[in-house]
Amino acid sequence: MEYPILSASIWVPIIAGLLVLATGSDRNATLARWLALAGSVAGFLVTLPLWTRFDRTNGGFQFQEGHSWIPAFNIHYHLGVDGIAVPLILLTSFTTLIVVLAGWEVIQKRVAQYMAAFLIMSGLMIGVFSALDGILFYVFWEAMLIPMFLVIGIWGGPNRIYATLKFFLYTLLGSLLMLVAFIYLYHNTNSFEIVDYYALRMPLHVQILIFFAFFMAFAVKIPMWPVHTWLPDAHVEAPTGGSVVLAAIMLKLGAYGFLRFAMPIAPDAARYLADFMITLSLIAIVYIALVALVQKDMKKLIAYSSISHMGFVTLGFFIFNPLGMEGGIVQMISHGFVSGALFLCVGVLYDRLHSRQIADYGGVVNTMPTFTALAVLFAMANAGLPGTSGFVGEFLVILGALQANFWIAFVAATTLIFGAAYTLWMVKRVYFGEVGNRHVAALQDLNGRELLVLGLLAVATLALGVWPQPLTDMTHATVDQLLTHLAQSKLPAGI
Repeated sequence: MEYPILSASIWVPIIAGLLVLATGSDRNATLARWLALAGSVAGFLVTLPLWTRFDRTNGGFQFQEGHSWIPAFNIHYHLGVDGIAVPLILLTSFTTLIVVLAGWEVIQKRVAQYMAAFLIMSGLMIGVFSALDGILFYVFWEAMLIPMFLVIGIWGGPNRIYATLKFFLYTLLGSLLMLVAFIYLYHNTNSFEIVDYYALRMPLHVQILIFFAFFMAFAVKIPMWPVHTWLPDAHVEAPTGGSVVLAAIMLKLGAYGFLRFAMPIAPDAARYLADFMITLSLIAIVYIALVALVQKDMKKLIAYSSISHMGFVTLGFFIFNPLGMEGGIVQMISHGFVSGALFLCVGVLYDRLHSRQIADYGGVVNTMPTFTALAVLFAMANAGLPGTSGFVGEFLVILGALQANFWIAFVAATTLIFGAAYTLWMVKRVYFGEVGNRHVAALQDLNGRELLVLGLLAVATLALGVWPQPLTDMTHATVDQLLTHLAQSKLPAGI
């Protein structure tokens, strides 16, 4: 019997998190930190065989595991991954390791609970990317909300209760419609297996209802305009680690949901509503970028920037060609590295000065040259500088959009101007110029731990920017298979 890689990827971090939780009070904080580090390293290592042993010529599900869970309702513990899920699982385990290192000395109260929350959340999010049973997916999808709710609610800022409730209500309400869709599909197939749903043929009006049920769950999570308002509040109140996981992984869960559920289960509806989805994506790309331009809080600026960049992802998916879809997936991974790094940079400054306001800084390069070099690299990647990962995804999506419609590509390309505008505006005011604040004059440059964390993300950002082929090779067969499925679907007669 083959070693169950996916079960290990899910349960190793969860069990490690429970062990960290068992260390109890802050008297054992050092033990909790080292256990969390060991758990996050182990969690990352067990996911590596997914990359090395994956058959890149096969677009179907691999590493499958299946066990009966609730026989009365034909519900299974069924796991499997394709070329889209594997990079996202590796991003999750890598980001968890980064977050544990980033919170090492920063978190002083309830250390065990903080570290455990991220480890357990990591396992649950990998479960979302691996589940091939609708109810199993739904359980992981809802369960991962709880650790994030606690992270923001306990270690967050002064308005954390408002932010957590808004985050929870938005995501929960969207998810309930997804559950209704699963129940309807079960009624028609007597199965919760996702593959069975792919084979189900439904009239267009039914597909549209199913698509919108999934849309509500996934659009909130991405978040798409106009259901995006919870994200800036959650980011501003979340501790640095919470912001990193929220931006790097949680937003990707919504985009993944479109590829795994909404589009292949309701392919006619996906094509029928493509213009609607493209319009929402373009509004996010342009309008939210303009909103980012006027932000005074660094975290809010990066949060709005995330919404704008995720608009590129959904745009790439709904132009229905390989360049656009692969570009959207590359943009997901790139955004995970870059936005996570930008939030860590804000965290470095906040730990020293306890302010996120752009106006409170200026001339940081004079006292923190190493940090500024890395921060400017990530800012340039966020603006889509060639040679960084931020360029590759956007470029592929724009090329794909150009194949579909010149004006869609033209509007999408304006983000290269607006993105450069808000990014350079922040960089200029925070990092360059004269030191305008006596507290800035006393800042200390990066310590070894901070340099390691940001250095790892810098390497990842540059590697993906210079050599994206390993990622596109991983996704190519799966993307082709999905596009073939979408193209072959015929509208039922009489609709």
